[in-house]
Amino acid sequence: MIISEAKPFQEVLDSVQGFTRIFLVGCGDCATLCKSGGEGELLAMKEKLEAQGKAVPGFCIPESTCAAAKLKTELAKNMKAVREAEAILVLACGLGVQSVKDNDRFGLAVLPANNTVFGACMDGQGNFLEKCSLCGECILAKTGGICPVTLCPKGILNGPCGGMDKGKCELDKERDCAWVLIWRELEKNNKLESFRINQPPRDHKKALKPHRLAAAQK
Repeated sequence: MIISEAKPFQEVLDSVQGFTRIFLVGCGDCATLCKSGGEGELLAMKEKLEAQGKAVPGFCIPESTCAAAKLKTELAKNMKAVREAEAILVLACGLGVQSVKDNDRFGLAVLPANNTVFGACMDGQGNFLEKCSLCGECILAKTGGICPVTLCPKGILNGPCGGMDKGKCELDKERDCAWVLIWRELEKNNKLESFRINQPPRDHKKALKPHRLAAAQK
């Protein structure tokens, strides 16, 4: 999932300067889970904007804002309110903001209310943990399902570095070294031979942006 967090309200207010009527769009998926774009956050934003003299003719929360079909369905249900707006403020990740822009039929200003922070897994306690860097060259099969590109602050592919001390990271003494975790996982599964195989340098061309996956390739 994509983790986003609310921008400071003053920054949002600055971005909507010159617009009086603002339609709000949230996200029923990631932004709802990380409490940056669910119903509670939209109602709070509506209240703040109205206190600043803005009008909010309506809002919607698509099941997944980055999915065009689901977004269009919700916008269609709220077409009258969207027509009354001068701008759309999106409480979702950057993908959601750009999805709204791509699917807005009226050419309104589309503005972000959130900052997009990272991709994450959610653990059983509700914590969001960054575990993948979307590098396009996954080596998890060789590292016991633990990603050194993400969990090692230096992104080292072979090793712990020389600064590892008593199993802890050189840059964060409270953090377990990613390669110590990898060693333990491989040892547990009798796969230590993988640890001794040098990984080649990353092919950074695989991470060139923007990516595109055509429908026929899915």
